[in-house]
Amino acid sequence: MRPPLPRVHAVTDERVARRGDFNTVAMGLARGGGPDLAFHARGHTLSGREHFELARTLGGHAPSTLFVSDRLDIALATGAVGVQLSWTRWSPVDARRVQGMWWIGCSVHDRNEAEAARTGGADYLLLGPMFPTPTHPGREPLGLAAVRGIVRLGLPVIAIGGIEPRHVRALAAEGVSGVAAIRGFWDAADPAEAARSFVEAWR
Repeated sequence: MRPPLPRVHAVTDERVARRGDFNTVAMGLARGGGPDLAFHARGHTLSGREHFELARTLGGHAPSTLFVSDRLDIALATGAVGVQLSWTRWSPVDARRVQGMWWIGCSVHDRNEAEAARTGGADYLLLGPMFPTPTHPGREPLGLAAVRGIVRLGLPVIAIGGIEPRHVRALAAEGVSGVAAIRGFWDAADPAEAARSFVEAWR
């Protein structure tokens, strides 16, 4: 049986994956987030070996769960509970053929992309950027108003982009199901406390 979709998602990028203290930070995040935290092994320019090692390391920090971006083979090999697709290589239908029990998400940036993801068979949406973020300096933030129509499509929405614990209450009020971040977790002075703060913001 598929586990519930976590409320809090710690996403990696190439910079995070190649940090010398990466595993130490991941341990702290898992300690603070526990089963409410999901790790997303993501890195668009990582080699196959780097992506596999990243996912394998993150997947070893139970009870936090593992999602893998775009690499269905790595998700299958590392026992991930879900995959995050960017529409560049795979569709939700492709992913479901590989593993029918995965959570299958799509990264979207507006209502049109969200509708296409729902039609294509996605289980949830990763929507962003919600607020200004260095990760996407050239993209206009969506803001809370844009979320309402996308939430009404009926799929769980995970918000990303400049998210901090102080944003959780307002996002939840709009119907968002969870939040995700990169710097908010991996650049935190106290990773365990950062994860704990995001989790507790939902309670």
